[in-house]
Amino acid sequence: MSEKTPLFYRYHFVFDSDHAVDIKINLDPETLQFIPSDKQPAPYWARFDYLVCEGCHLNISDQSFCPVAVNIASVIKAFKDAYSYDVVDVTVETQDRMYAKLQVPIQQPLSSLLGIIMVTSGCENLDKLRPMAKYHLPFASIEETIYRATSMYLLAQYLRYKKGLKPDWDMTELVDIYDNIDRINANICKRLQEASKKDASLNAVVILDVFAQMISTSFEYTLKDFEYLFAPYLEQ
Repeated sequence: MSEKTPLFYRYHFVFDSDHAVDIKINLDPETLQFIPSDKQPAPYWARFDYLVCEGCHLNISDQSFCPVAVNIASVIKAFKDAYSYDVVDVTVETQDRMYAKLQVPIQQPLSSLLGIIMVTSGCENLDKLRPMAKYHLPFASIEETIYRATSMYLLAQYLRYKKGLKPDWDMTELVDIYDNIDRINANICKRLQEASKKDASLNAVVILDVFAQMISTSFEYTLKDFEYLFAPYLEQ
């Protein structure tokens, strides 16, 4: 890992009962790789022999656990007794600013928290979304997510073009990326059915999956809704 100061996101949850949970995510500032903060044993539901995603290219013979499952385990444990409809006040601190959302069902900010851990954990398919972790947007709506995902993808294609690689200007491969992410999310949900007594964490991943399905099935239709924003660019 880099010796430079880690990129961090600190999520602070306050429940109506005055119970609070503080989760800090550290990322390598150069690779955006998730930096684990604890060395607790990985749970059984994180093992590869418990469940392997179709098409997983990790060398399972060299490691026993899914890195995504391992990295989200401490968060799942922290919220194992929370229902998705439990209301919380949430603040998110970064190096540059703070975000806040009050009296919100916990599944929404928890989805945002799990999402950033998952895309920085070393899964080959989820890695394609890792650039978005640099400019993470807590509590993002589906419209904001589609805007950010497509903008990120097109910038990636421009960088490919500048390096002499074939770009995908039609964004057909973006649909394939989110199709794969949909399958990964489904498998994570299967793991969480065994990991948590209540449904907050499970429904948080379901929200991520809904976003993935929206992008993979209807993003071209949704992109038309953005045209009015770019009127100055669309004039003859």
